[in-house]
Parts: sequence; structure tokens; C-alpha cells
Amino acid sequence: MSVRDLIPWNRNAAIPAPSTLATEAANPFLTLHREVNRLFDDVFTGFGSGASPAGRGLGWPRVELVEAEGGLKLSAELPGLDEKDVELLVEDGVLILRGEKRSENTDTARGYSERSYGRFERVIALPFPVEEDKAAASFRNGVLTVTLPRSEKAPERGRRIAINGGAQKTAH
Repeated sequence: MSVRDLIPWNRNAAIPAPSTLATEAANPFLTLHREVNRLFDDVFTGFGSGASPAGRGLGWPRVELVEAEGGLKLSAELPGLDEKDVELLVEDGVLILRGEKRSENTDTARGYSERSYGRFERVIALPFPVEEDKAAASFRNGVLTVTLPRSEKAPERGRRIAINGGAQKTAH
């Protein structure tokens, strides 16, 4: 067996690489090897060439947490959501980000969709105590930004953080 036989040249293609057609017919172990590799590829890429089930990987929404200006700054990508769809809570040294993305189209009998909908929740451990009373959040262009000032003492209780809207205001 040559090293070329171990390289997954056309693993996702419908037709195997030309150099392996005759070799696979003669060697069932090579066929088994390729099928086991394809199985592991499918597991780690979310079963198929698309995204993971429900269009989300572990850890959706994507967040960025950085230490800035004596505290923490968290940014979360929440495309297609409004501030009323998101809830923030600081409690026991963690930041909880939860919400729900609802479908805009109720007629699912006909059509095709690759978008994902449903509830989500992220629990993010904070690296140091923060002043919950001075926490602030803003939501603009599908990006949630939360600032959490550093505290010298440990928090005694949890506090809900109000989210201020961006340039657009919606009436209810």
C-alpha cells in the first residue's frame, strides 16, 4: 500500500479518486479504512457538508470575551434577533445569555429552509468578580455588547441586565 492510498483525496465526492478504483476492489481492508475515515469525518463535521444539526454548533451564539478598561467586554453575534428576544443575567460568577429565535414564516408545508430557530442559552464563567450594579449592555446590528466592570469583592446576588436598543426602536 502506498502513502497516496491513505490520503483522503476525494472523500466527500461521489466518485473515488481514479487511482483507488482498482485497488479498493482488490483490498477490502482499504475499503473498510476509507469508510471508517468517512464515518469520523461525518461525526466531526456534523453529518454532511453543511453545518451541524439545527444549524448550530456547540456554543451558539458565538461570543468574544476580552478584558478591557478595568473590566470585561463581551460581544455576541445574534443575527436576526432583537433586544426583546434576548435575556442577560449575572449570577454567582457567571453570565447567562439566553433567548429564542422565532420563524418569520408560519407556512412550512412548501419551501426549503436552511435557517435554524429555537431557544438557546450560553453560560459563561467570568474570570473575576464584577460589579453587577454597573453592568451595561447594548444591542446594535445583530451584535450584543456587554460591559462588566471589575469588582474587588465577590457578588452577593444575581442581577438582570437591561439591554438598550440601537438606532432602531420598535413599538409594541
